[in-house]
Amino acid sequence: MKRVIVLAVVLVAGCKGGTPVTATQAALDSADQVLMGMSHFVTESGVLRARVRADTAYFYSGTQRAELRNVHVTFYDVAGHPTSTLTSKEGTHHWRTGDMEARGNVILIRNSDGATLRTEAMRYSQARNEVTSDVAFTFDSPTQHLRGIGFISDPEFRNVRTKNLTGTGGQLVLPR
Repeated sequence: MKRVIVLAVVLVAGCKGGTPVTATQAALDSADQVLMGMSHFVTESGVLRARVRADTAYFYSGTQRAELRNVHVTFYDVAGHPTSTLTSKEGTHHWRTGDMEARGNVILIRNSDGATLRTEAMRYSQARNEVTSDVAFTFDSPTQHLRGIGFISDPEFRNVRTKNLTGTGGQLVLPR
């Protein structure tokens, strides 16, 4: 009987100092603004570089970022023409720098030929106008099938640097 009482006291004491059940929602609940059906245009020197859309966006003023759910991004070239489209389950947009991160079932499709990149995480740097990843990916185009771990590329996937690359087709220039 004493063991049962001691165990009950330990459990009650542990619950008081532990993480509350609602802690997982606290980050989303602390957002300064929540937008449903968000659409945002990213420009550089007055030129459209990307259009970011999300089902839901949680904005945090202190860190100047937005956490996005069900992300859809269209990238544009310097002339303002769409070049590729990215979709993912979630992402982060750093609105001060224009940088973005995509996570969960990330798919990037090049408009010119339908070439498709698939990965679980990818970052976009507006200042460098490049996409990068440190995780496994596959890339399929009409002439290539590539697999690797990590890459650095322009959003059109014309100039790609990667490591641990395997695949078939096309002319490849591997990093030195």
